[in-house]
Amino acid sequence: MSHTGASMTNGHVGADALSDRFDGAVAFDANKPDAKEIFALASAATTSSSSTGSSAGLAGRRTHSGEFLFGSSREAAHNSAGAVASKPGHRRTGSVPIIPTAASTTSTATSPVTHALPAGNICPSGKIAKPGAAPLRPAARSDVLGSGTVNYGHGSIMRGGGGGSSNGTASAKVAVSMDNAEEVKRVGNEHYKKGRFEEALRLYERAIAMCPDNAACRSNRAAALIGLGRLGEAVRECEEAVRLDPAYGRAHHRFAALLIRLGQVDNARRHLFLASPQPDPVELQKLQAVEKHLSRCAEARKSGDWKSALGESDAAIAAGADSSPSLIALRAEALLRLHYLSEAELAVSNASKLVDCSSSCCSVARAFGFLSLSYIFFVRAQVEMALGRFENAVGAAEKSKQADPGNVEVTTMLNKVKAVARARSLGNELFNCGKFAEACLAYGEGLKHDPLNSVLYCNRAACRYKLRQWEKSIDDCNEALRIQPNYIKALLRRAASNGKIERWAECVRDYEVLSKELPGDIEVAEALFHAQVALKTSRGEEVSNLKFGGEVEEITGIEQFQTAITLPGVSVVHFMASLNEHCSKISPFVDALCTRYPSVNFLKVDISESPAVAKAENVRTIPTFKIYKNGARVKEMICPSQQVLEYSVRHYVF
Repeated sequence: MSHTGASMTNGHVGADALSDRFDGAVAFDANKPDAKEIFALASAATTSSSSTGSSAGLAGRRTHSGEFLFGSSREAAHNSAGAVASKPGHRRTGSVPIIPTAASTTSTATSPVTHALPAGNICPSGKIAKPGAAPLRPAARSDVLGSGTVNYGHGSIMRGGGGGSSNGTASAKVAVSMDNAEEVKRVGNEHYKKGRFEEALRLYERAIAMCPDNAACRSNRAAALIGLGRLGEAVRECEEAVRLDPAYGRAHHRFAALLIRLGQVDNARRHLFLASPQPDPVELQKLQAVEKHLSRCAEARKSGDWKSALGESDAAIAAGADSSPSLIALRAEALLRLHYLSEAELAVSNASKLVDCSSSCCSVARAFGFLSLSYIFFVRAQVEMALGRFENAVGAAEKSKQADPGNVEVTTMLNKVKAVARARSLGNELFNCGKFAEACLAYGEGLKHDPLNSVLYCNRAACRYKLRQWEKSIDDCNEALRIQPNYIKALLRRAASNGKIERWAECVRDYEVLSKELPGDIEVAEALFHAQVALKTSRGEEVSNLKFGGEVEEITGIEQFQTAITLPGVSVVHFMASLNEHCSKISPFVDALCTRYPSVNFLKVDISESPAVAKAENVRTIPTFKIYKNGARVKEMICPSQQVLEYSVRHYVF
């Protein structure tokens, strides 16, 4: 056997060095594009008989589902292929009468086309008229510049005077410009339906550039932004849409759905009822469910029932408030108080990302007695302090105070964080100067302000280890691990302290956890080996031939094989062939196990070079692993996975 290293002579060897190594570190559907049209089409045209009996006119264009309407949703574009028919003395609500221009009041055989304003409520200036306003008639003069057409302020909507145009040239140019606008809208909607939100957003923004004061364009841009997760920008677009058109129900509906996702139920309710006197029952039910769970969250937090707070926050998120930074922050606070520190850190990080996406909302919204932005920083300060990042904790607490300066709870938190940070800093200075008793007192002062700080408990345990107060050191490590399970430094100090008072079973258990968490750490592996040997010795087992470290031993003959597997302890034999692909893949893992479990004898038999051993062991498939304990075979595995192999080794070693 080719294991190297000195034999075990003292159970304490390695534990002190390992402990010293770490002492220096003390320290709905509402999100679809609107059905409003971007541009109302010029759809009314009168026909005149010519001398040849033929007629010509500007035909109205049919609108398509999902298109934008330029103006309020209460107005409809003409959708017939020719002139709009209506009963005498009756006009459909929301329609606009055909208004001939001054230049077209006289019909001639050579100029049959009558120019009309676009359907809807587009004013000649390019502005949007208020709902219900009387249509504006153009002046008697012709607005003709140069060639007879003019870009009139918003995108490609053009007005042409008929006086300087013949053969319908101006009408043709208007039709072309309308087709271009339709194409922008149509392609944008198609991209949106296919989930291509970036492309849809670019096209909607082009529409806004053509008509910046159109509420429908703003609302559609909000839909694309929601699809991209840019909720803060979507909020601003919804705000602009309802400002431009306070009666625009679709925008209110979309805004309400977005606010429900953000957990802002009061504001969501207002917009939901502005959308319609009888709001969407699905969204109303969602709002009521979120509202109910938010109320329960607040009650649970106030009473300190963190398990209920966690459950209710999860329920509120599932009910629809999936993008609420305050709810995610409440989850983080509850997880922290329930000692799930890693999960709490992840949750508060997610809450901070949501704040970045919707900062404009968080600066004014309130949650659980805080301004939302302040609450995020409030929770982050607690998590940072629990993780021992005291400077970060102070910074977060100060930001919380800046966001909500009048909040008493925030002020209390800031004072506490500063006091704990000072105590920890003083304790570290004293420890580094070798004043362990004074450092112990300093850490204790910090724990008076924050009795659930695992870092301070672990630091005090280091002081007590140095003071040879191993029982008290173990107690402090136990407290630290109760707050933060699998806390590496606390496990190291507890293992070392248990070794000092010869509690070898407890010592081995801690080092086993550490060897799994730190698989490449030689010092941990050596400390585990010595603890295992000491435990075997305390049980009266044979340990004379056990050595630490080494490589996988290669077996070339039957006698060597028999000698190796009858050594005290556990032997793992890898039957392999150097040219076999599966063997080549698992061999590096076997080498890693040899380092990770130094008390185990790892052997390998190349069956192509040692066929007699393979035949004696009846090995027909490779890779094959056999585990022996004190000379007796206890396990055989053919082509095992890495997980199964390591589990089996651990099972027979410990």
